[in-house]
Amino acid sequence: MSRDLTLPEERHPEKAHRKDNPQPKKPDWIRVKAPTSEGYKQTRDILRDKKLVTVCEEAGCPNVGECWSQGHATMMIMGDICTRGCSFCNIATGKPKALDTFEPGRVAHAVAELGLKHVVVTSVDRDDLEDGGADHFAMTIRAIRHRAPNTTIEVLTPDFLKCPPSALEAVVAARPDVFNHNLETVPGLYPEVRPGARYFHSLRLLQKVRELDPTLFTKSGIMVGLGEDRQAVLQVMDDMRAADVDFLTIGQYLQPSPKHHRIDRFVTPDEFKSYETAAWGKGFSMVSATPLTRSSYHAGDDFARLRANRLEKLGQA
Repeated sequence: MSRDLTLPEERHPEKAHRKDNPQPKKPDWIRVKAPTSEGYKQTRDILRDKKLVTVCEEAGCPNVGECWSQGHATMMIMGDICTRGCSFCNIATGKPKALDTFEPGRVAHAVAELGLKHVVVTSVDRDDLEDGGADHFAMTIRAIRHRAPNTTIEVLTPDFLKCPPSALEAVVAARPDVFNHNLETVPGLYPEVRPGARYFHSLRLLQKVRELDPTLFTKSGIMVGLGEDRQAVLQVMDDMRAADVDFLTIGQYLQPSPKHHRIDRFVTPDEFKSYETAAWGKGFSMVSATPLTRSSYHAGDDFARLRANRLEKLGQA
């Protein structure tokens, strides 16, 4: 019998017995309008027709109306059920289905039909697979290159924690334009926020990408408002720069349900501006730090700026 993922207790069985955390009212700077535009509906229909999953819907992204109205969507491959149960995340947890070998082709067709100049491809964690789904990522990248050769490709991957080194090597060898892997939070909060992951493994993953192919852009992001302090965020920035990460994103954590990790506080726009200023000072080639920033929010425009900033640094602008 299939699960009904609209029911919270079936979507997040690992969270069902947790005590409820209150969900505070959002401040004015965090609120967004409900999606109603024709562009939003057209994007939704194309994705439905191709039977594709997006992180925009599964993770409850607040920017879905704006992005889909412009034809931008973040593809989530390898199903809609994750093998991990991070306390901040709204993606369903459990035992995933077998991989769909036709999915890379459907993603590529959707990218072409939407006319995307830049596409972000992410996935659930697949700890049930020996390579963590790395070959599926590589096939998806190659399919997009074939169907939409002028589209730049950004991947947002899992950490491949339980996989051999060949897993990461396979994704890098497929040559996405941007390799993104989010640290998500400061190391001191990993046990309660991201218990299935390891901070220094994720950091090393990003560093390894640059060692395997120095021409790739690397990107990572964190959420704030989970209980971290400013000094810990600044230390994460330093750790990322030591790993030669090009692009940093910082956004406000929003609590999906009472069973998810509590919101410690809403970080003000002025504080985000302060983080942005600090990050530029530490040498990132691109920074996006606002309450509504998400990994793939304005990713295409940001990639263009990222590429231009690197060329300028190299004196080739």
